[in-house]
Amino acid sequence: MRLSLSSLRNRAQHLRRGTITSMTWSWFDSAGLRTLVTTVAAVACLSCSDGREPLVIYSPHGRGLLTLAEQTFEAANPGVDVRWLDMGSQDVLDRIKSERANPQADVWFGGPSTLFSQAAAESLLVAFRPSWAASTPARAWGAGDFYFATYETPAVIAYNSEALTADQVPSDWDEVLQPRWTDEILIRDPLASGTMRTIFGMIIQRGLKATGDTGAGFDWLRRLDAQTREYAINPALLHQKLIRQEGLLTLWGLPDILTEQRKGNPLDFVLPTSGTPVIEDAVAIVRGTPRLALAQQFIEWVGSIEAQILVTQREFRLPARIDVPFDSLPGWAQRVRTELVAEPMDWDLLSKQGAGWMSYWDRNVRGRG
Repeated sequence: MRLSLSSLRNRAQHLRRGTITSMTWSWFDSAGLRTLVTTVAAVACLSCSDGREPLVIYSPHGRGLLTLAEQTFEAANPGVDVRWLDMGSQDVLDRIKSERANPQADVWFGGPSTLFSQAAAESLLVAFRPSWAASTPARAWGAGDFYFATYETPAVIAYNSEALTADQVPSDWDEVLQPRWTDEILIRDPLASGTMRTIFGMIIQRGLKATGDTGAGFDWLRRLDAQTREYAINPALLHQKLIRQEGLLTLWGLPDILTEQRKGNPLDFVLPTSGTPVIEDAVAIVRGTPRLALAQQFIEWVGSIEAQILVTQREFRLPARIDVPFDSLPGWAQRVRTELVAEPMDWDLLSKQGAGWMSYWDRNVRGRG
């Protein structure tokens, strides 16, 4: 019975696009009655079709960007029905792994290149070099042409701008560990977040460069844990708690902070002065898709100049393409292009060791600072 329910559940999620999240399913599964409701809804959805060709996308990009991509791509391709499921980037990788024998997604849209590298190594992706690839820097290319970056996402120190002024906020990573920030820091649960895994990976790599050992990095993370009030289970809760001043600082990705600003929420950011990891936010085709040509078409669109400018202006993503005219960028993107200090990262090392580092952190650091 469990296998049958799982299959129905997966397919219903795809057919409902992004309207049902993984958290919703977990809530329904907590009791038999809720599971029954889920099953009925899934069966009902299985027969839903309007005759258009579906394109199923797994993505951590959030409702705003995904809705924009859905509407824009469908407007240019009336015969296509874009269906998306929004989840953490680590969750995307885990899901694609679990569906290897029966792939449900066509495109993986968004997440750090380290996770895409793992997927490529496990033969979960299809090689495809889009026409716009040469307009991105070499660091944006995945080995074997299995994935390419579409956006660059810098990590920032974010804060509640009603509670703090800009000159009160830490200007760099080590300042977050000052005693004044004890119990004032909120962190997105790193186990499901590619962004947090990247930030933690940067800290560990800095320790490795300085001492030749991971101990220094984990000691830094242990001190951060001592400062942390809570690990939020998803970005929405992280934002809400920061807005309500349940904590004053967080370490997070820039686009979410800008999105909250647009909503009128009192959040702002600092670009760390010593350098910050810039996530190469990639896209790839899932191996086994029966809609290969359509998946390729979507990737061509995502990396086009028009789509890059649209998403930068509407959804706060920094283009990976280096040929996007500077004067076409909004003010925030021009500021980031001017002020950003990119941290030198060993992405191959992070891809190979990151899962082990996070497992060690979860067992030996979380809640022990």
